[in-house]
Amino acid sequence: MPDTFDNKIIDKRVARRYVRKGILDEKDFEKYLKALPDVADQAVPVESEVEHVETDED
Repeated sequence: MPDTFDNKIIDKRVARRYVRKGILDEKDFEKYLKALPDVADQAVPVESEVEHVETDED
């Protein structure tokens, strides 16, 4: 297994596609994910405001 993966390969949105194409080994990917540190305690709440945008339906 490589020490690091290219970010575009390990992006979970496309990883399954790369596994199907044989670009990424599923076992290596799972091993990589399990080795990631748990940084949940470093999360920061995000606040946002959504402006109302008028549409034809309004």
